[in-house]
Amino acid sequence: MRADVEGEPRTGDASVPANPRAHLTVRARILTAVVALAGLTVLIAGGTAYGLQVRQVDARIDNSLARAVTALRTVEEAAGSSTDHPAMDLNALLKESVRTRVPGRNEGVVTLVDDELVWQAAPETQALPLGQDEELVDYLATRWFGPDIAPRTLRTATAEYRFVAVPVHVSHSPGRGLFVVAFDRGAEMRALRETYVSYVEVGIAALALTTVVAWFVVGRLLRPVRLLRDTARRVTESDLSERIDVSGKDDLSDLARTVNAMLDRLQLAFGSQRELLDDVGHELRTPLTIVRGHLELMDPEDASDVRATQALTLDELDRMHRLVDDLMTLATADRPDFVRLAPTDVGRLTDDVHDKARVLGNRQWVVVARADVTVQLDAQRVTQAWLQLLANAHRFTVPGSVVRLGSEVAGDRLLLWVRDEGPGVPPEEEERVFERFHRGQADRNPHGAGLGLPIVAAIARAHHGRVFLEHPPPHAGPGAVFVLDLPAVDLVDGETPPVPQLVENR
Repeated sequence: MRADVEGEPRTGDASVPANPRAHLTVRARILTAVVALAGLTVLIAGGTAYGLQVRQVDARIDNSLARAVTALRTVEEAAGSSTDHPAMDLNALLKESVRTRVPGRNEGVVTLVDDELVWQAAPETQALPLGQDEELVDYLATRWFGPDIAPRTLRTATAEYRFVAVPVHVSHSPGRGLFVVAFDRGAEMRALRETYVSYVEVGIAALALTTVVAWFVVGRLLRPVRLLRDTARRVTESDLSERIDVSGKDDLSDLARTVNAMLDRLQLAFGSQRELLDDVGHELRTPLTIVRGHLELMDPEDASDVRATQALTLDELDRMHRLVDDLMTLATADRPDFVRLAPTDVGRLTDDVHDKARVLGNRQWVVVARADVTVQLDAQRVTQAWLQLLANAHRFTVPGSVVRLGSEVAGDRLLLWVRDEGPGVPPEEEERVFERFHRGQADRNPHGAGLGLPIVAAIARAHHGRVFLEHPPPHAGPGAVFVLDLPAVDLVDGETPPVPQLVENR
């Protein structure tokens, strides 16, 4: 039975309201956000532009009305200052004012005397027929307009007007005159609204196109995420070989590369664990079987048999201890902290390894080359690998034979080598010599597990180097040359010699 996670609603719990956003994919959420932002941008831009256009229309109407008032005052002044003709009466002045005013689009002119309509712009001028709007005429006739002349707005059943009403008086002519210029503001705004209806239609089409384009673009951008999901589904405990195909250079592609690197590390870790378990199961089964068999056959009453069984058991346990240590070394060789680099004097390291090799057995241990340089490496691990090569040379040689060792710098590489005078490595074993548990036919150590050279190879890989086998030249006799090829990181103290010929010089 699966335990419910604390703080998370259980699937199918009727008491927990469904979250509609939980069913939206990332693609749908991004697309919704993009379309909403684009729509909001179009709305704000269109609304702002529409408001500015409305203000411009009102300003244009008010300017035209102001010019109409100025033209009326000009006509009044001309009529009052005329010396060739008698002064105009009120009716004539209003008629002249209407005649000289050419109405624009959606503009009309009308005059009243004593609240009665007397003059208006002729129909052939395409002027706005203000006199036909009885509601407007009644409003003008019943209102008193003072000397404060300012644009006004009036909405009737026919139209919405923006107008100016100017009282006109003539001293020698009785009556009260009114000069009115008006614009159909609704018609002016109607043309503006038609323009913005087209803007809305274009905006909707643009949003639809943005939606389609964004759907494909977002899908392409999220392709690494889908591949990541599908790959994660295919990854199982027994198969970690699935990887994501990466082709871009954006953040999502970097995420896919990071996941691939993580899968590489997981596969390496699981592979090391399985390999360790296989090795342990394979190699420990034999000594355990030997110990169990001797303990079962041991005669407790026979002291000599007990001592012999004890000695054999301790020897097998020692071998198992060494085997476990070697397996643990190989299991941890891929960890980042397996090697700890530090400045190391290679010449001194060579002398130290030579001193430690003397206790391995009766051989002539000779240093034939010493690199007096300082490089970055893990001295303990390199010593372990170098001594392993020397122990391997001791195992395959006879007492008194010469085992040579040396250190050299070739370009940007540090070469640490061991040469023996043993039988050498048969051609059929050269490709398997660094495999785990492989033991050569001439191996003189009955307790060896075949892990020495694999440990050397693991230490070399941890230093981003390698170990390889060479053969001495024919005139030098039999034997084998094992070379640790490591990068000479932060090389100091000493000149870089030309690349040496390892085989011929030894």
